[in-house]
Amino acid sequence: MKIVAVTACPTGIAHTYMAADVLRKTAQQNGISIQVETQGAMGIENPLTPQDINNADVVLIASDIEIAHRARFTGSKIHCVTIEEVLTDAQSVLVRCQRL
Repeated sequence: MKIVAVTACPTGIAHTYMAADVLRKTAQQNGISIQVETQGAMGIENPLTPQDINNADVVLIASDIEIAHRARFTGSKIHCVTIEEVLTDAQSVLVRCQRL
C-alpha cells in the first residue's frame, strides 16, 4: 500500500510536523509506504508531485484547515481526518486508509 498525505493545522507549527512524524513512524512499523507533505508556517515542505499522487493508493489529508492546492487530488481516493485523530491513534487512521 502506498499513501501520500498532507498535514496542516491552523498555526502551522507544532501539530503539523508532529502529525507528519507519527504518520511516518506508524506507517514504517506497519510496512506501509507513505510520503508526507506538510503545509505549515514555513509554507509547503516536501511537496507531492503529480507522479507521487498518481502512484498512490490513497491520499490522506490530516488537517484542521483547508489545504492549499486540494484540486490536484481530484480523482484520487481521499481520506480526511483531523490532526487530533492522527496524534491520538495514527494506527487506526492508517487501517481506515487500507480499507478504502
